[in-house]
Amino acid sequence: MSALSALPFLKPVHLRSPRSSPGGQRRHTLPASEFRCLSPEDAVSVFEIEREAFISVSGDCPLHLDEIRHFLNLCPELSLGWFEEGRLVAFIIGSLWDQDRLSQAALTLHKPRGTAVHIHVLAVHRTFRQQGKGSILMWRYLQYLRCLPFARRALLMCEDFLVPFYQKCGFEVLGPCEVTVGELAFIEMQHPVRGHAFMRRNSGC
Repeated sequence: MSALSALPFLKPVHLRSPRSSPGGQRRHTLPASEFRCLSPEDAVSVFEIEREAFISVSGDCPLHLDEIRHFLNLCPELSLGWFEEGRLVAFIIGSLWDQDRLSQAALTLHKPRGTAVHIHVLAVHRTFRQQGKGSILMWRYLQYLRCLPFARRALLMCEDFLVPFYQKCGFEVLGPCEVTVGELAFIEMQHPVRGHAFMRRNSGC
């Protein structure tokens, strides 16, 4: 068993009992709800959700398809997808960063020796919004990061209207972000994820 599959926060959550066929034999079914790291094969599904979520609001996507593939090849362990019966319904993509604050280069680079996890994007499929899935996924992601020995904090940048959402997730405002995308300006936020030894011993990490 790999270290990632052993983490308790990524174990499938079975919400339904296995169905039986008319003959009484149990059929193989996908877990009703599953959390796992993404792979390059998930890139198209990721981009479809992201494009629908962001284009109508901001006019652009945080990550384009080639950039999604780029990060899912370089650091898939810093992503997390929520699947319902095999269908991707929400996701987070991150990479490592090695500076105190985000810069324009952070949009495209992964710094393997970094200790800050830059959260590039969190998105939820339109049919699953307003159900609290974004908050739940972020909670699971932060718990997962606490199991990674190199992760010390999570960084993200967001537009003003999203600040209250991330504050409810435990992020604190660092101030205006130096990164701009076209005419869009952002607020930079962070969340400590460095776990204490007690937390690690009792979390299954």
